Amino acid sequence: MLGIIGAMDVEVNSIKSELENVEIKNIAAMDFYKGTLAGKEVVVVKCGIGKVNAAICAQILVSVFGVSALVNTGVAGSLNNDINICDIVVSTSALEHDMDVTPLGYAKGDQSEFKADENLIKLAKDSAEEAGLDVKIFEGKVVSGDQFIGTHEAKVYLRDTFNGDCAEMEGASIAHTAYLNKTPYVVIRAISDKADGGAQMDYPTFEAKAAENSIKLINCMIKNY
Repeated sequence: MLGIIGAMDVEVNSIKSELENVEIKNIAAMDFYKGTLAGKEVVVVKCGIGKVNAAICAQILVSVFGVSALVNTGVAGSLNNDINICDIVVSTSALEHDMDVTPLGYAKGDQSEFKADENLIKLAKDSAEEAGLDVKIFEGKVVSGDQFIGTHEAKVYLRDTFNGDCAEMEGASIAHTAYLNKTPYVVIRAISDKADGGAQMDYPTFEAKAAENSIKLINCMIKNY
């Protein structure tokens, strides 16, 4: 059974609307929608924005619902000039960019990067092809922190320091939770902005379209899981 996590309504509402035999359970101020889609059992939830919300949500999916895998869907800002608005990034790994223990002798990024599951990566890429999305699909590193990346300086820092391909606010904490629970995970992010000086303007314009592409991919993943 897949656990599907999105931070905002736009990232999960259409998936929830297609579920059958729905049961809703409220835990930690989050509504968990358990149901079936294409005959497959799934739990879909909006976790809220940020790493703490996402980590708590992921743990509940594992501990309470016993999901066999975690999938994080949503939107992100591109850090890679080859990845354009509405393109999709399937995570090879996820890293918490705002975790910094360099005073203890670690390099930035140490202790906070977690590899995605190879089978889920393949499932996501195959499902994107099946969905017939008119965008490019990339494998790449997702970097997460509790801030919206909207300046050129921040974008360059994340790209050059961590070799990040896209930036958002939840994926790496879900990956961290998955790692601790020995649960497979993958993060799927559609690009809503270029994480630069125009990000605040691009995000509202392209958020819905980017989320729509991500949701089409997720629907195919559920059917094929």
